[in-house]
Amino acid sequence: MQNLMEKSPVAQGYLFALGATALWSGNFIMARGLSDLVPPVSISFFRWLTAVIFFMPFALKTTVRERAVIRKHLGYLSLVSLVGVSCFNTFIYIASHTTSAMNLSLISITFPVFILILSRFLYGHELNGQTLFGVVLVMAGVLALISKGKLSVLLHLTFAVGDLWVLGASVLFAVYSILLKRRPEGISLFSLQFATFVLGLAFLVPFFLWEQTTVAHSYLTLKSLGAFLYMGIFASLFAFVFWNKAVEVAGPGRAGMIYYTLPLFCGLWGYLFLGEPVGWVHLLSLCLILGGIVMTNRSTS
Repeated sequence: MQNLMEKSPVAQGYLFALGATALWSGNFIMARGLSDLVPPVSISFFRWLTAVIFFMPFALKTTVRERAVIRKHLGYLSLVSLVGVSCFNTFIYIASHTTSAMNLSLISITFPVFILILSRFLYGHELNGQTLFGVVLVMAGVLALISKGKLSVLLHLTFAVGDLWVLGASVLFAVYSILLKRRPEGISLFSLQFATFVLGLAFLVPFFLWEQTTVAHSYLTLKSLGAFLYMGIFASLFAFVFWNKAVEVAGPGRAGMIYYTLPLFCGLWGYLFLGEPVGWVHLLSLCLILGGIVMTNRSTS
């Protein structure tokens, strides 16, 4: 296994993407649990504040050493921060107040499709028949999982304003993943991550202060503190480092396809921690999603 990983950087990229997706699936569960306690911008603010505090001892020295390059590319870093840190998850948290969990799941997994579309127009990457068929297989697996194998569930979906926020978040994360491939030379992964965390947190400050004066909130509970620790350390620090490494090694298109496993991880956590049953639909969905990922990978290798 170790020899395979050393010879195949793409395999490493897939593992990093799987790790990030598994951690992000927990973030969705935490966010739903906080919806009655903490308003959306505040969830993002405390999440990234936690991430900055815990990341600082590890990344500050490297970031200071590379400060000249960081200052030179401050515009790029600001754009990446605004799109991927400040806005993406805040949009998700806003949407969770105005739309159903099913719609959140259904729309949020569209972002890999946006990656393929943007890659086609920005870099000229071809969308051949095998790639498209792989995407169809993956989407079929996700739809089967969300609908529990019942067509009537999909036919009776209704959409709300929050769905537009989720769709916007999907587009933003696709843009973020594409931008990561343009990381300037001289900026290490740790410096990139820490700089974008700090800038993204700074962009949230005025909106956080506005929310404090206009929206009712209740923060200091064991539930919220535990959620902030998970979201700040695991769903932010580790997940984003893993994701950036996955994009660097495997490319945004391949990494994006792994994100389709998000509902599978959500189902796994539900089974392990909530006692939710696993049935034939979950196994069918797993086969379709993994099959689609393998097919898409072969068409882009």
